[in-house]
Amino acid sequence: MKASAEERLKEVRAGIKEAAIRSGRNPDDVRLIVVTKSFPRPEVMEIFRAGILDFGENKVQELVAKKDGLPAAMRWHFIGHLQTNKVKLLLPHVCMIHSLDRIELAAVIEKTAELTGVPHVDCLVQVNASGETTKFGLAPETVPEFVSRCREFRRIRLQGLMAIGPHTDNGVSAVRKCFKNVRELRDRLRRDFSGIGWDVLSLGMSADYEIAVEEGATHVRIGSAVMGPRESSLREPG
Repeated sequence: MKASAEERLKEVRAGIKEAAIRSGRNPDDVRLIVVTKSFPRPEVMEIFRAGILDFGENKVQELVAKKDGLPAAMRWHFIGHLQTNKVKLLLPHVCMIHSLDRIELAAVIEKTAELTGVPHVDCLVQVNASGETTKFGLAPETVPEFVSRCREFRRIRLQGLMAIGPHTDNGVSAVRKCFKNVRELRDRLRRDFSGIGWDVLSLGMSADYEIAVEEGATHVRIGSAVMGPRESSLREPG
């Protein structure tokens, strides 16, 4: 019998709890973001009624359209590659952008926030920690300079880092090393850049979220493990 989304959610919550306990962490310190791309509102509502408040989308138009008519208590995270011409449409609708990866984008977010009266925009710096050319994000060694340049933007609030692990076909050790490297980068940034929270590590998706939690993830982005399989199996941020 096919498991329901609520049953799958229960399994994921248990996996997060067990991984947190294994690593000496409080499970309550890990926020589950359910990625709902391509799923209609009724299925999203099923997850909301099960107690989830945080939802992720990787396409601006889908996020904005889907959010309309859903409860205001839902918190929406943008987890995909963000084009500068979509910033104005997106800003009023999200609690956090997980994919800040270039100064051009930061400048547009800053200007748009100023023009539209958005007091601040919480952002995560996306790191390409696996080095795969198919992934967006900054090379780890370039992140400190990027952060330094971002400090000139008054309305952007950097909250931490986001990364996508290597495909699990590369082995658990490669995934773990990737997440460990991001955590250690965050620790160095926390030391070198005071005044920035650095509280958020957005790591882990359906195939590797338990490893991510063991390595310090504060936010995990889970799609198919909760919502079920999608038509596309492409490796994307969720």
